[in-house]
Amino acid sequence: MAKILIVDDEPNLSSAFARYFERSGHDVLRADTGREAVAVVEAERPALMLLDLKLPDMTGFDVLAQTREHRPVVVVITGNGDIALAVQAMQEGAEGFLTKPIELPHLGAVVDRALEKAQLRDLSRAAGARSGRASTEMLLGSSPPMRELAQQIEHLARSERTVALLVGEIGVGKGRVARAIHGMSARSSRAFHEIDCSTRTVEELELELFGAERSAGGPMPGLFEAADGGTLFLDEIADLPESLQATLLRALESRRVRRTDGTREVVVDVRLIVATARDLATEVTEGRFREDLYYRLGVMPLYLPPLRARSREDLHETIGALVIELRRGVPDAPREISADALELIGSYPWPGNVRELRNVLERALLLARGVPAVLPQHLPVEVRGAGDDLRMPHVSRTLAEVERAHIERTLRAHGANRTRAARELGISRATLIKKIREYELGERPSAANRRGNTEGA
Repeated sequence: MAKILIVDDEPNLSSAFARYFERSGHDVLRADTGREAVAVVEAERPALMLLDLKLPDMTGFDVLAQTREHRPVVVVITGNGDIALAVQAMQEGAEGFLTKPIELPHLGAVVDRALEKAQLRDLSRAAGARSGRASTEMLLGSSPPMRELAQQIEHLARSERTVALLVGEIGVGKGRVARAIHGMSARSSRAFHEIDCSTRTVEELELELFGAERSAGGPMPGLFEAADGGTLFLDEIADLPESLQATLLRALESRRVRRTDGTREVVVDVRLIVATARDLATEVTEGRFREDLYYRLGVMPLYLPPLRARSREDLHETIGALVIELRRGVPDAPREISADALELIGSYPWPGNVRELRNVLERALLLARGVPAVLPQHLPVEVRGAGDDLRMPHVSRTLAEVERAHIERTLRAHGANRTRAARELGISRATLIKKIREYELGERPSAANRRGNTEGA
């Protein structure tokens, strides 16, 4: 429970408040004068201070000024005629005010709310100050499950010949983890190459991965050769065409590759990392992925949970690490996220995971340049509305209606590009086209979108 300081020169009132909060399990401190309050704040660092504005030796404003460096969250106590002073105190940093006489249940509710904001503020500051590898490189957080995952990643990094299989939804940060594994391995000084298997044709993938002996400009090495001694990251491995799955398996088993149209095999020493948003076991069962390749890749699979499944503390640490990262490119951006904005961010389900969170924070920092903290008005409307979801009346909608609306929003967000929308939704492009027809989402994209949609046409 929290440490609460009660600053009031009325013994009866102070004692009643103290008994009330002690029954709730809080650690209660008391001060009768302003000087004593300042000393207690410096020595004990309470989380919250109930502060009477009228004290025998100084005003509450003096206490606010002298405790600025280590100031706890402050709720001021005032008489009925001192409302203007209470508002002034809030302008100088107090969280709220209460007028005498004070009902204890109302006092408890106000204090609980203020303590929650104090916790959010402290989490945000701690996240901003933390520079541990897990939070800054992989955006995992430091809760026990995330610490365990970070340890597994470090063990995997040291086992530099073991194939790493990263599993998680679109946008959870699989690419960041892949680069972190490379950075923590003995191969960190050598090349790191990556390729997205979902955005290339069979011919393009074969050429990029294995190279060509007789290309227009002469022999061209592929990424396996370019990554010799280093790491090769294959994203969305479930989309690797069946004709190349056997070739990849042979390369893993023999540590040799042969260029297209070539006869000579080249020995390569490559650490392979693969990632997928789909269930490879299901892909094997349904005949879309080779079983022998699945077992070769799945020696040590790592599951990266979506943001909505992580703890509030992990989310705040991820926010703090992203703010540090993004502020380098945004002059005059605020260093903190306000408690109200953090609450809204914590209530939003983040279907796009870390990728969506990063985009939202970058936008918010741009809009909030020159002010001390990101506020709710700097967040997108869908995030601002997240806090109202539980208070909104239930609207009867079928699962199909919800799915149709989500697909429509995703397509709109990607300018009608079906390939990118399918990736975010975690389904194949063919399945997305089927859904578009099923839900009659056949709106024609603009000319600009058609020009940018050649890969998804």
